[in-house]
Parts: sequence; structure tokens; C-alpha cells
Amino acid sequence: MIEPHSSSFTASQQQMKDSQLPLGYRDQCSALLIPLNKCRRTNWYLPWHCEHQRHEYEHCQYLESKELSKKYKDMAEE
Repeated sequence: MIEPHSSSFTASQQQMKDSQLPLGYRDQCSALLIPLNKCRRTNWYLPWHCEHQRHEYEHCQYLESKELSKKYKDMAEE
């Protein structure tokens, strides 16, 4: 299972800057988004290419959103 808060999935500031990631996408899954965007540009954004990378990135985003909602729920209960 992919853990979104794992440091291996967070790209460095320089990597994000070099790949021109918008600020809104510089999150815990940014290291998965960089190769996905590169694959998309290489393959002219054809939907049947880069499916594996897209799935990994979306799964990471899903896990991160679950983690955040749990944190917000815990904060609301306090």
C-alpha cells in the first residue's frame, strides 16, 4: 500500500521548481506527479498512456485525503 506521507513520495523544492509544478500540486504526492506529467507530455495526453502512473498518483491523493479528513475529524472531537 502506498503511504502518502512517506518522504519517498515528496519531491524536493528544486525538483518541483524544475518540473514547473503549480503550487497547488506541491503536496505529499508530488514525486509521483512529476513523472506522470512527463509521460503525459511525451504521449500527447492520450488517455490510454500513463495509466499506471496516473493510478499511483490518484491512489496517493486518495490516501492523503483520507488522512486529512481523519485529522480534521479528530480535531473536531477535541
